[in-house]
Amino acid sequence: MTEKLYETDSYLQRFTATVLACTPARDGYAVVLDRTAFFPEGGGQPCDTGRLGDARVLVVHTDGETITHTTDTPLPVGAPVEGMLDWPARLDAMQQHTGEHILSGTLHRLYGAENVGFHIGSPYVRMDTSIPLTAEQLAEAEAQANAAVRADTPVRCYIPDAGTLTATEYRSKKELEGPVRLVEAGGDRCACCGTHLARTGEVGLIKIISAQHYKIGMRLAVACGQRAYEAVAQGWADGEAAGRLLSVPVGSLTDAVARLQEGEMQLKQRLAALQNVLAAAYTVAAESGVPSTVWAEGADGDGLRRIAMAIAAQTGACCCALAPGGQGLAYALAAAPGSDVRPLCKSLNERFQGRGGGKPAFCQGSLLQGDAAEVRAFLTENL
Repeated sequence: MTEKLYETDSYLQRFTATVLACTPARDGYAVVLDRTAFFPEGGGQPCDTGRLGDARVLVVHTDGETITHTTDTPLPVGAPVEGMLDWPARLDAMQQHTGEHILSGTLHRLYGAENVGFHIGSPYVRMDTSIPLTAEQLAEAEAQANAAVRADTPVRCYIPDAGTLTATEYRSKKELEGPVRLVEAGGDRCACCGTHLARTGEVGLIKIISAQHYKIGMRLAVACGQRAYEAVAQGWADGEAAGRLLSVPVGSLTDAVARLQEGEMQLKQRLAALQNVLAAAYTVAAESGVPSTVWAEGADGDGLRRIAMAIAAQTGACCCALAPGGQGLAYALAAAPGSDVRPLCKSLNERFQGRGGGKPAFCQGSLLQGDAAEVRAFLTENL
C-alpha cells in the first residue's frame, strides 16, 4: 500500500520516496513509490502533476491501495527519488474542492439539496443538485457560503473510529464501509478523500457562475478562489465595456438593454411595414403570368421573401428576388400556384455553390459564387 502523504499534509510540495516498480505503460512508464504526495484522480478532483526527479508526472491513478504515477521517462527501481508537485494546480484544486464543500453543505442545510455530481473541470467546477432551486435560493446559499469563508474557521480532515463514525452525521453520495475520512468545513461535514485547505478563509470567494435545470435538479457552474476572482473581474470588465456603449454605469445595464430591445422591436415593425410597401411597389411593374427576377438592393431576407411572394401572388408566376447578402447573393424563390420551386432551388445551389431550401411554395438561401448578371441569366433560362 502506498503511503498517502497528501492525507496528512495537503500543503506538502516536495518529498522523497523509494521507487518500488517501474514498467512500460501505454503513455509512458508506470511508477509505484512507497510514499507519495501526488493525489490520484478521484472523487471529482483531478490528479496532481509535477516531477519525480527528472521525469515528468503526466497522470496519477489508484486502485484504492497502490498509487501509480505515469511518467514520461523511466526511473530506476530501488532508488530514492525526489517528488515535486505542480503547486499552483494543487492549490487551485484545494480552493475549488473546499469551496464546493462549503457551498454544497449550505445548499443541503438550507434546502435539503443533495450533491449528486461534482467535477473540478476547466474553467469551472460542475455541481449537480438533487432538486431544482430558484435564483433567489441560489443567491442566498452563495451569500451564506461566502459568510462561512469570511469567518475563516479551521477545516478539519480526519478518520474517526468505528464507534464515533456510527454516532456522527455526515453527507455522503453513497453508503460507505470500513474507515471513512470526514472533512469539516464551514459548518458542513461530509465524507471525502480529496485535498483541502487548512482554513475556510483561504477559499477567498465562492461564485455561482451559471445554473440550469438538469435531470430532476440543477447543474451549477461554480468558481472558487483565484478562479472566482478572475470570473468576477472579467464580468465587471464586460459590464463596464457594455455600459460605455450604452452610456450608462454598471448597475443600470438591465434597464438600458430593455430600452434597446424595445427600440429594436419598434424598428423591426417599421421595417416590416416599409418592406410591405416595397413589395407592393415591385408588383406594379410585374407582368401577369410571366416568371420574373427582381433585384432588390438593400432588402434583407424577410424583405426578399415579401417581395417574391407578393409578385408571385400578383402575377400567378414564379418569382426570384435577389440582393447582396452573406458572402455573395441572397435569394428568395416564390412558386406559381400549384408549382414546386424546390428543383430550381437545388439547381441554383449546385450551380453557384449555394445553401438553402424550403417548401414547394417557397425557398430561400444564399449563393457563394456568381455575380448578379450570371445568376439572373441562369434564372431567366430556368424559371
